Amino acid sequence: MQPIRTFNVSPSLPSRLEPLRKLAYNLHFDWNVESKDLFRRLDPDLWESSHHNPVLMLGTISQKRLLEVVEDEGFLAQADRAARQLEDYLQDRTWYKKHRQNQSQECYAYFSAEFGLVDCLPVYSGGLGVLAGDHLKSASDLGLPLVGVGLLYQQGYFAQYLNADGWQQERYPINDFYNMPLHLERNPDGSELRIAVDYPGRKVYARVWRVQVGTVPLYMLDTNIEPNKAYDHDITDQLYGGDIDMRIHQEIMLGIGGVQMLKALGYEVTAYHMNEGHAAFSALERIRTLIQEKGLDYRQARQVVMSSNIFTTHTPVPAGIDLFPPDKILYYLGYYADIFGLPKEQFLGLGRENTGDLSAPFSMAVLALKMATFSNGVAQLHGVVSRQMFQGLWQKVPVEEVPIAAITNGVHARSCVAKSTQELYDRYLGPNWSSAQPDNQLWERMDAIPDEELWRNHERCRLDMVLFVREHLVKHLRDRGASISEVAQAQEVLDPNVLTIGFARRFATYKRATLWMRDLERIKKILLGNKNRKVQFVIAGKAHPKDIPGKELIRDINHFIREHHLEKQVVFVPNYDIHISRLMVAGCDIWLNTPRRPREASGTSGMKAAMNGLPNLSVLDGWWDEADYVRTGWAIGHGENYEDPNYQDEIEANALYELLEKEVVPLFYDHRDADGLPRQWVAKMKDAIRLNCPFFNTARMVREYAQRAYFPASDRYHTLVVDNYAPAKELAAWKAKLTSHWFNIKVKDVDVSAPSDIEVNQNVAVKAKLDLATLTNNDVQVELYQGSIDANGDIVNAVTVTMDYQGQDEANLSVYTANIVYTTSGLQGVSLRVLPKHPYLATSYEPRLIAWAE
Repeated sequence: MQPIRTFNVSPSLPSRLEPLRKLAYNLHFDWNVESKDLFRRLDPDLWESSHHNPVLMLGTISQKRLLEVVEDEGFLAQADRAARQLEDYLQDRTWYKKHRQNQSQECYAYFSAEFGLVDCLPVYSGGLGVLAGDHLKSASDLGLPLVGVGLLYQQGYFAQYLNADGWQQERYPINDFYNMPLHLERNPDGSELRIAVDYPGRKVYARVWRVQVGTVPLYMLDTNIEPNKAYDHDITDQLYGGDIDMRIHQEIMLGIGGVQMLKALGYEVTAYHMNEGHAAFSALERIRTLIQEKGLDYRQARQVVMSSNIFTTHTPVPAGIDLFPPDKILYYLGYYADIFGLPKEQFLGLGRENTGDLSAPFSMAVLALKMATFSNGVAQLHGVVSRQMFQGLWQKVPVEEVPIAAITNGVHARSCVAKSTQELYDRYLGPNWSSAQPDNQLWERMDAIPDEELWRNHERCRLDMVLFVREHLVKHLRDRGASISEVAQAQEVLDPNVLTIGFARRFATYKRATLWMRDLERIKKILLGNKNRKVQFVIAGKAHPKDIPGKELIRDINHFIREHHLEKQVVFVPNYDIHISRLMVAGCDIWLNTPRRPREASGTSGMKAAMNGLPNLSVLDGWWDEADYVRTGWAIGHGENYEDPNYQDEIEANALYELLEKEVVPLFYDHRDADGLPRQWVAKMKDAIRLNCPFFNTARMVREYAQRAYFPASDRYHTLVVDNYAPAKELAAWKAKLTSHWFNIKVKDVDVSAPSDIEVNQNVAVKAKLDLATLTNNDVQVELYQGSIDANGDIVNAVTVTMDYQGQDEANLSVYTANIVYTTSGLQGVSLRVLPKHPYLATSYEPRLIAWAE
């Protein structure tokens, strides 16, 4: 029976408890110990069963319990403290104000297909989403004027369970938005705020929900409403679910709908950040708006959009990029080509690396790169990989100069460090440790933490994890209808006093979740060989529902456990989520990561482990390639790349066993003092904290995004839009002229004063004559490109020297001069190149034009 009317019923709280409502609806509770303890104190069982959802708690807790705590002066005092801490937090975000005193009118929009913020909002799948959530938290900590944009999925990703054979199965619980920390955005008259997005033959409507992340609002679109048709309800049904048509529907809603939503909310956004290519259609909608509402032509509109767009790629392999068939793009988005005044193939070329390949699919990453003024990978090694992947977009630009930067990921410290460990750091390092930079003197206080106190705290964290895993497994087995003996066995898994290795990742095959099982007899000997030096594994993670090889890895692990009777020593924890992650990165002793280098873009779980004092045991890939992997853990291999994957697996599995047998296990067990303390192990824990915590955190990461991307992009936006977009029009016209005449540039002569044999630090004068055709010296920058010569005859490790314009000679050739020196011996070389130059350009590479001397 359908209702004739619906009501949104809010919790009824005694007036004295009203502060709880504000605390519940701001996710600040997730990284504020006082607030989290307050809700746990209110009803510990309900806190756990609600997946730490304070809104659901307040809606279901008994009035009797509420009346009890109204009389509890201790509870009320804690509630008042938590409320004051929230108010102080919301008022005291000063980093941004300190660094942008002269810029008050700006807003940064951060688009992501998923956000992992808290376990009671299961609208994320893994690392990409958790990173996006941590990005918002640190943006709030720093006081950035940032808003998040995403989709609110009715069924989220999926809940994982294992059948009796150890095969991953999926459930899709329905998210009850009205009992989550969500606000439904409304118009002034009280009606729901809605947007309408054009799809072929129809409009699809979406309402807007807001998640308050400290000072940062995250707005999420929901299409599961009338008058949408049933198919359109499902656009925001499942994260990464459905077929290719559903994926393009979702990305239209995220990108195009996200831009429309921000406009409806009244935001004047000055910098747009696309976290992965899923939101790249936002650029098309922004161009359309500028054409139809501001009267710009396509080139002018694209210039404004590109100058204020930022793109972060997380993909280390081409197979990870969203690709759509050309006919799909034209069917769903062809009307944009008409608005832009572009032929269909030129429009499709926006998403193609080779615009002349008319059969090539449309790449969302390529569209994002072509529409961004600043692009980056998420670790230094990933930046190298990304420049190699996308070098074709910048023809003739040396791969090391391809303008894809690297901003290494981080994690939000207060969200991932265990409560007791945070209190320990607060006590000895001070309350600012979570955002302190590497050169802050507080890190020198690490040695002030008594070894025994740090170790006993870690042992408690390990015990907490073991107890949780047992309880979690028991529930899982009972839900599956397992036998009484299986349930009883689950109550005894893991030993809280044994060296515990943690492995928790998305079960993609390149992450090699079973590498440690390659030699079964050898790993069994490590696990069980010495009763006083045992080792145990805690493993968790999900495979995509359609990833059969990934599911097979999970099944193989569970078969290994069962066939070798290792149920107590090796545990697979089903339905990995943020809560399980936090327990594991605090309670394990070692964090294991074995990706096939260089395919791990970053790998943030290892950063979380390090912040809790866990040494990492990992292949040199992603972030670990940048860390001090000698003092803070162990490196598997030396960063080699292999042609033969099977040979690579053999070599690196053996390296893993060697490290466990000869270094990790002995350091943990054999070097203990009279009090049973592994002093050398604790020293490595302290180094893991001291050296990794201040750098691999989102406080540093978001500061870097702000200073390298947000501030410059926002400033460019303000520059280009003044006087009815006059600077944007000028720059677009200049680029059109540049493109028309660029290929007429000729390097006529390069005169190098020195002979072939010179000495280190010898001054070498160079004089060049160029025919700039119809361009002038103000349009170009002429550079000498010098460096050593490699085995292929190419210049490597190059540095550039800008040449000085000396005027024109009698033949109307432009004359440039410069002096160069070589600071190292050996075979060296020099070349000359010409790059575009204009005061409004973000970089010389923006027009994607370069000319070299031949």
